[in-house]
Amino acid sequence: MSDSDLLQGPLHALHVELGARFAPFGGWEMPVQYAGTVAEHRAVRNTVGLFDVSHLGKATVRGPGAAELVNSTLTNDLGRITPGKAQYTLCCADDGGVIDDLIAYYVGDGEIFLVPNAANTAAVVARLQAAAPGAVTVTDEHRAYAVFAVQGLRSARVLAALGLPVELEYMAFVDAEWEGRPVRVCRTGYTGEHGYELLPRWDDAEPLFRALVERVRDAGGEVAGLGARDTLRTEMGYPLHGHELSAEITPVQARTGWAVGWAKPRFWGKAALEQEKASGPERTLLGLKANGRGVPRAGQAVLRDGEQVGETTSGTFSPTLETGIALALLDPSVEPGAEVEVDVRGRRLGCTVVRPPFVPARTT
Repeated sequence: MSDSDLLQGPLHALHVELGARFAPFGGWEMPVQYAGTVAEHRAVRNTVGLFDVSHLGKATVRGPGAAELVNSTLTNDLGRITPGKAQYTLCCADDGGVIDDLIAYYVGDGEIFLVPNAANTAAVVARLQAAAPGAVTVTDEHRAYAVFAVQGLRSARVLAALGLPVELEYMAFVDAEWEGRPVRVCRTGYTGEHGYELLPRWDDAEPLFRALVERVRDAGGEVAGLGARDTLRTEMGYPLHGHELSAEITPVQARTGWAVGWAKPRFWGKAALEQEKASGPERTLLGLKANGRGVPRAGQAVLRDGEQVGETTSGTFSPTLETGIALALLDPSVEPGAEVEVDVRGRRLGCTVVRPPFVPARTT
């Protein structure tokens, strides 16, 4: 895909005004950084950061039996939550591979709002549409809503300054208004920090984002790009589709089985995942923390006693720990505490195997 084919969100001109550097991501031209990835990362961990992630997909399942359709196809069990709550779930193929991971917002039995990954939205929508009974509609609403993430210790202060609700339980949401415009306020995020995600209408995005920029800066924070979003989620061990989850990487391998309603009578991929769970996966996702100088990257061999025992799926410099970290799919015989090496462009980087997160989560 050439740069001219990339999609742009509702705030592209504003990001140019704010000095963003851009890069392609999921078919969209997205802001990667403003002040710098490390500064933006530390703002989220220490004060507050503001992300525009409007490239994320949006879809609505509506009609009698909407909740039943979602519950019988996606992995997690909607019976675990009630209307007004959100849930992390997965859309799997029949062989257990992951088509996408997404958030399901339980509006009511007749309406489920979904936020998939940008590049996978069409596939998820098409699969649900094919399975939907006649009374249920599945609508791709990618450009109906923008998505902003306000993340960090001072995130509640930022929202409260704009008169938005902040007293929400983790993974809860409420439909509110800002200056007469509707906005869904969600206690969700992808950073491991206390935070919120806001979903205004696409055409209402700019005035709200400008107001958020002002309040975030008043609170000592930064506008942040996808570079910081990636380092933050890697520190938490959160999977990124295409890296830790994919058509070839199952929830059992990625240790996201907690998002599978094993007791449900059916969901896509149930038989294959049950079989893999019973027999044990051939590889398991764990973390690697570098013992010396060097930064592992995705797609690098992990060695123990000179023999390959896995491969990195993501790797970065951790601004919090000030060392290299990675996520890796490893042979099940490799357990936390083991010493391994990563082949970083021909140089062996010693690492310790750890169970993520690399830093404590503060989401609640």
